[in-house]
Amino acid sequence: MSVYRLGASICFALLVAFSSACSKKEEPAKSAPAPLVSVATVSTANLEIREQSIGTLEGIMDPTVAAEVPARVLRILARPGQIVKKGEVIALLDPKDYTLQQQEAESEVSRLEALLLNQQRNVERNRKLVEKNFISQNALDDLETQKIALKRQLEGARSRLASIQHNQNKTRLLAPIDGKIEKQIVSPGDYVKVGDPLLQIISNQRLRAHLPFPEHLGNKLRPGLKVRLTTPTSDQEAEGVLREFKPVIGSTNRAIDVLVDITDQPGWQSGASVTGNIILGTYDAAMVVPEQSVVLRPAGQVVYVITDNTAQQRIVKTGIYQDGAIQILEGLQPGETIAVDGAAFLTDQARVQILDHSSQAQP
Repeated sequence: MSVYRLGASICFALLVAFSSACSKKEEPAKSAPAPLVSVATVSTANLEIREQSIGTLEGIMDPTVAAEVPARVLRILARPGQIVKKGEVIALLDPKDYTLQQQEAESEVSRLEALLLNQQRNVERNRKLVEKNFISQNALDDLETQKIALKRQLEGARSRLASIQHNQNKTRLLAPIDGKIEKQIVSPGDYVKVGDPLLQIISNQRLRAHLPFPEHLGNKLRPGLKVRLTTPTSDQEAEGVLREFKPVIGSTNRAIDVLVDITDQPGWQSGASVTGNIILGTYDAAMVVPEQSVVLRPAGQVVYVITDNTAQQRIVKTGIYQDGAIQILEGLQPGETIAVDGAAFLTDQARVQILDHSSQAQP
């Protein structure tokens, strides 16, 4: 009896399970949603034909202040990193030797002035005596000759005095330009000779950019071309013109050294790197599209034109890349709508959803 009940229970359970399976309706397969893309319009713009190079900045005004007279260094009044103005005293040399020479020269000038004054009086007295025939004309001529000789001696003594005073002034070394002290070469107590360097001054008011360009651009480069320059030490872009380029191609890098001068750019520093873009020409009213809208396919570079929410593949011929845009030479017309974001996931004749920027959440 128990076996019979167990079998009946199993049959009932199987019947219930079969009834439940038959009661479920078959669900239809869901289709994949159309890809979401953003779009843009093919536009026109004036594009510049640029060539870029990375070079270095050189200071045009970086004089080394040297001793003009031999003397011992008394004081250094400017230290490395200090900003100095033109005409400011930056070092002192010992002027004692020149002070003594000046005193000696002044004494010689005074002696000759006294002798000349006395000789002039003698000439005047003897001229009167000649008029009265008390002495001969030859005696008067000798006195006048001595007077001229004293005048010449006095002129020479005054010149020596002026030279000594000039050399004494050279013991006060002045900054030749506005700039910053780059290097201190001597210390107080050092004896320097004529031409020995004391301090080096760097001025960033006038800089020169050295930009190496490939030799194949030699027939395109010419003085007067506009150049845009940037450097890591400043956020400000500078503009200049190609001043000249060295006629000899570098033997180590086979490059043409292009020179561009920069004046009064705050933050620009000598020795820093510089990026230069030479403008060789322009394309007027060139067709441009966003860079991400051009996709590489087996057929080549393509752009997807969106018409009635359908992507149509167009094979295009591209030109230059500039500031996130690509020049289109063939394959599109101005005003057409193209896919931008999401274009890489499209195929020809694919249905798309256009992203509505107005529905996006504001940051």
